[in-house]
Amino acid sequence: MVVTGRRPDVGADFVAGLTDSGAEASFVRADVADVESARASVAAVIERHGRIDGLVNAAGLTTRGTLVDTTPELFDQHVAINLKAPFFLMQAAVSDMITRAATGSIVNVITMSAHGGQPYLAPYVASKAGLVGLTRNAAHAHRWDRIRINGINIGWTETAGEDEIQRRFHGAGDDWLEQAGASLPMGRLGQVDDVARLAVLLLSDASGVVTGSIIDWDQNVPGAHD
Repeated sequence: MVVTGRRPDVGADFVAGLTDSGAEASFVRADVADVESARASVAAVIERHGRIDGLVNAAGLTTRGTLVDTTPELFDQHVAINLKAPFFLMQAAVSDMITRAATGSIVNVITMSAHGGQPYLAPYVASKAGLVGLTRNAAHAHRWDRIRINGINIGWTETAGEDEIQRRFHGAGDDWLEQAGASLPMGRLGQVDDVARLAVLLLSDASGVVTGSIIDWDQNVPGAHD
């Protein structure tokens, strides 16, 4: 597998862990906000391995902004990373699959906030809701090519990035994670490994014929009320 990202130190550490576990892995540095950099990452996969079989679009920007205070620059940043990048990464991957008359699978990591989200996530919601529509559109367009495209609406998940966001924008203290977990039905935030396992399932033949599905991966049910 090939891992992409902006930070070579993080990428190298991740690849080392995969290699130690017996996998063949490599890292390609890419800033998906730049279309040419995003396309080049797919080209690098094809150059190294001769083809691309699957794609997971997991990059995301969650910088806060409301409808009232979001600047055009902030809005454009969200669209560039959360919507434009997946569009052109899918374009590059699907083009290779079609050229080889090969099947493939794509998973877009989206968000529960695509249902509406919080007021301070306006540009994030706008871009990710767009990705929901794009996922379904692309899945419909390429179902006869036997290329399956699905999305995962992830809920509140424990990550290093979320810790930074909570401290930077919400004044969270060292106990924020415990407090947040206590407020949730399962008593904890979602875990990255759980999301990864679902993404792997959707990438693999184990998910069968499913395409165009947006799976709500959360412990709260949209539209349900006590």
